[in-house]
Amino acid sequence: MGRVGRPHGVRGDVTVLVAADNLEVFRPGAFLQAGERILEVVSARPFRDQGLVVAFAGVTDRDAAEALRGKILTVSADDRRQLDDGEFWPDQLRGLEAVDPGGKLLGTVADVLIGQAQDRLVVRTSGGTLVEVPFVDEIVSDPKEGRIVIDAPEGLF
Repeated sequence: MGRVGRPHGVRGDVTVLVAADNLEVFRPGAFLQAGERILEVVSARPFRDQGLVVAFAGVTDRDAAEALRGKILTVSADDRRQLDDGEFWPDQLRGLEAVDPGGKLLGTVADVLIGQAQDRLVVRTSGGTLVEVPFVDEIVSDPKEGRIVIDAPEGLF
């Protein structure tokens, strides 16, 4: 749903770079997971054009806020919204085989990077190289049967 940024002030508030398309996940009383820790949202307000300033229960000073910096905020699978056709959760894509249109193995989807302008798949090749692939319809097809077809531009792999 987002990534915790730097502390904001001295009372434990943090900035959050939001990756969620529905800000309801940051409503007071909502629960988000940050690694092994479950956090309850106390308040959230817009922060410039960069996301939100969020207060979590039990995070009451700058040191506690600093400990959250860089943590990825998620929700349980049961609390996710229903996806439209052509939408996927990152955990549905990780581990998929990436193949070219002819079926040649390119690697395995290692991660999904959520960007403001465009998302990217991170594909680990058999040699261990990580390749970032723009996750756009012109290059990447919808996953089927445990694999995803990537029609990569010349020189990407």
